[in-house]
Amino acid sequence: MAVEGGMKCVKFLLYVLLLAFCACAVGLIAVGVGAQLVLSQTIIQGATPGSLLPVVIIAVGVFLFLVAFVGCCGACKENYCLMITFAIFLSLIMLVEVAAAIAGYVFRDKVMSEFNNNFRQQMENYPKNNHTASILDRMQADFKCCGAANYTDWEKIPSMSKNRVPDSCCINVTVGCGINFNEKAIHKEGCVEKIGGWLRKNVLVVAAAALGIAFVLGIVFACCLVKSIRSGYEVM
Repeated sequence: MAVEGGMKCVKFLLYVLLLAFCACAVGLIAVGVGAQLVLSQTIIQGATPGSLLPVVIIAVGVFLFLVAFVGCCGACKENYCLMITFAIFLSLIMLVEVAAAIAGYVFRDKVMSEFNNNFRQQMENYPKNNHTASILDRMQADFKCCGAANYTDWEKIPSMSKNRVPDSCCINVTVGCGINFNEKAIHKEGCVEKIGGWLRKNVLVVAAAALGIAFVLGIVFACCLVKSIRSGYEVM
């Protein structure tokens, strides 16, 4: 039996929230892929908190997208079982996000320490390996940073000459601009904190949007629609 009256408005609002939910899911997948591309270039392969973080983010994004699909099918067909499943999944995901936030807070220092150590290791290989040099140059240019903590980290690399940083540290990159550089002409901030801040900001924004918009309001609207569909079955 089709929903009537105010429930049609609730159903429409649920569709809008599901669209926002899908956008959050796609956003998480995009952030996870971006994090994987960045961290895989510096963190040594293995089952470490740093290397597993992007995989978890991508997995959560894919799962959220599937849950949104279930909710869309349930609302479209006005199927009681699908809507109940959707509401239960949303409740479970809310608990998982809270647990993930706690885990992220607990392991934040470990992940950053691991990323910092491996970034510095890659810096030592910079003059010896063209592939490593290309990766670090791209990261420094993209994130407008220089070194791990700051630009002075390059002074500690034995094979780098004094008063020199990679050209990718320059604000306006030109060949040889990093030799006998002027501090005003280079990015002085370190890459570890900048990249870490980028990850925190993007994950936090998308996760907060998913939690606030899709979960809280989505559960309420889904339960209202479930109640209406159940009432319709009882009338029949």
